[in-house]
Amino acid sequence: MFTDSHCHLSFPQLKAEMPQIRRAMADAQVSRALCICTTLEEFDEVHELAVTYPNFWSTVGVHPDNEGVLEPTVNDLVQRSKLAKVVGIGETGLDYFRLGERNLEDMAWQRSRFRVHIQAAQQVGKPLVIHTRSASEDTLAILKEEGEGSPGSAGGVFHCFTESMAVARAALDLGFYISFSGILTFKTAADLREVAQFVPLDRMLIETDSPYLAPVPFRGKTNNPSYVPFVAKLIAELRCEELETIALATSHNFETLFSGVKEV
Repeated sequence: MFTDSHCHLSFPQLKAEMPQIRRAMADAQVSRALCICTTLEEFDEVHELAVTYPNFWSTVGVHPDNEGVLEPTVNDLVQRSKLAKVVGIGETGLDYFRLGERNLEDMAWQRSRFRVHIQAAQQVGKPLVIHTRSASEDTLAILKEEGEGSPGSAGGVFHCFTESMAVARAALDLGFYISFSGILTFKTAADLREVAQFVPLDRMLIETDSPYLAPVPFRGKTNNPSYVPFVAKLIAELRCEELETIALATSHNFETLFSGVKEV
């Protein structure tokens, strides 16, 4: 019934407990998960999860925070995206949160990497998984410059959304989905809960971003896909909807965005 649209199950603390996690998912009625790739070096491990388990799928991409790793070319991403059960390009985008002593000009490598991912996604017709943190203006500008929102767009999802209502509107206008994580349950997330009330139900996804950002009442613990119903529960309360309505809608949206991920 529920779908975790973004998790990092290749991370050691989760991979080591895969049998227990899968049992917990089944008990919580979490029927599918999308395993997200953050470097080319880890792609084989992420992809192995997808081909090993019938209700897992994977992406290919290099996270904007990762430095000192293999830099992807369009061809690198295109070729891996053609493998079985690879359904998206990313996690990609921009992250200016940890600039340190650097300035925005110093982050040109991030912007270049982001464009490579967009071009690959458009070439293969698979959606982007967008990460943006303290960089929404440039993220939206680059998407527009690369033709998103126009014919031939890849589309995709702004994952773990924490931005403003204005950014949500702009992302929706470009045809993107918005995904909410356990952050939505935090006391400090009042503005984000307003965004969750605003986003159309047919453009919404839910996720854990495991092993990070466990929702209340598990905040501070290692997150896993079995906790994604807690995100759906809060959305249902905010929107005065039945929990099943949110579960089924977000799962349907997952199928619509990522082709080939039907229930098994």
